[in-house]
Amino acid sequence: MTVTTRGVGHLPRRVGIFGSAGLVLVSSVVWGCAGQAAAIGFAASQATRAAGSPDAAQEAAAAVDAFGFDLYRATASSGGNMVMSPASVALALSMARAGANGDTAAQMDKVLHSATASGGGNGLNSLDKALAGISGTFKDALGREQQLTLSIANAPFVQKDLQLQTPYLDTLASQFGAGLRLVDFKTDSTGACRLINSWVSDQTAGRIPTLLDQLDPATRLVLVNAIYLKAPWLTKFDTGETTTEPFTRPDNSQVSVPTMRVWLPDTLYASGSGWQAVELPYLNPSLAMTIVVPNDLATFEASLDAAYFGQITAALQKATVDLSLPRFKVETKSDLASVLGGMGMPLALDPVSADFSGITTQEQLYIARVVHQANIEVDENGTVASAAAAVEMLAGATMAPQQTVTLRVDRPFIFAVRDTTTGAILFLGRVVDPSA
Repeated sequence: MTVTTRGVGHLPRRVGIFGSAGLVLVSSVVWGCAGQAAAIGFAASQATRAAGSPDAAQEAAAAVDAFGFDLYRATASSGGNMVMSPASVALALSMARAGANGDTAAQMDKVLHSATASGGGNGLNSLDKALAGISGTFKDALGREQQLTLSIANAPFVQKDLQLQTPYLDTLASQFGAGLRLVDFKTDSTGACRLINSWVSDQTAGRIPTLLDQLDPATRLVLVNAIYLKAPWLTKFDTGETTTEPFTRPDNSQVSVPTMRVWLPDTLYASGSGWQAVELPYLNPSLAMTIVVPNDLATFEASLDAAYFGQITAALQKATVDLSLPRFKVETKSDLASVLGGMGMPLALDPVSADFSGITTQEQLYIARVVHQANIEVDENGTVASAAAAVEMLAGATMAPQQTVTLRVDRPFIFAVRDTTTGAILFLGRVVDPSA
């Protein structure tokens, strides 16, 4: 492999990694984090980003949605406010799934509804490309031009001397648009943690400044996704119409909250047995917030999945809606590893049995944490939201090096021929004179 480097700071000018003819170390720089400098190198596969397909994007979206509602139900038992980004978590996990094999891969496929394989293996890439087209300048209902921003980014941070498999590197480049950031978890896990947090903060406009509190020196790979959204409504709420109104909580107690009001003469609305739903469009008509108001939240959540939600959105029809909606601001941060294990992928989390040999065979990796943080703020002007997910992969349990011994059979010995499955000895004897 031909590797070119531009050394900066204390990153070595020669980095022995990967053994892939399709990977080139393109640069190395120093980032300042929390008053300290840390070195980071950048490497990228020479594989080109695959073209997107609308059909593949829809297939991937269906898989991500199905996973998202499964994850919602698995985490909703907390009972409080909650926000998550199924897309962010699915993308981060799918970067790990791309290097999983055997039963580990099968379990991850089941939990992720085969998102990685969707669209003939090009689904997530196609979905990413489709979502990238949402950003732009649009006119609101009053004809004023405004900016809508949606950005999605993937970043694998890898131990700089870990040898990764060439097909895995090519997949990261062609399906996730991701090069590698080379860090040193072994000797500077704190610095690597700062670099990851700095990247996430940059990608989320500072809304998620500290995704990871710390990293284990045994960390070898952290697969990170970040999403940022700033989306004005097509029809804004009039701040002069916002009043303090009562809001009934699940236990039937009430609280007074600032409540917005807007008259929507031509929006999408539906109602069904025990629920009402409305769709609020943003500047780009392909982006909207769907609000479902059930009569009984617990009963509704018990049967909520992607198929049920699909029935609700399919029932939406144009109507005039006088809408009152509380302002709200929610943030959630959690480690989803145990939840995902309970959803059906325990092998990926097992230090002994996880099979990520498609990523590397130098060390046995397993998923130690899946840290997800999301926040959303909704007011009269629109929505600002961000999310990030980090899949932390550690070096797992490996066999201790075997001690080398020497045995010379130069004296009388006993032998046994046995069935190792049952332990039955078929022949048993001894040799005291091999020449006799």
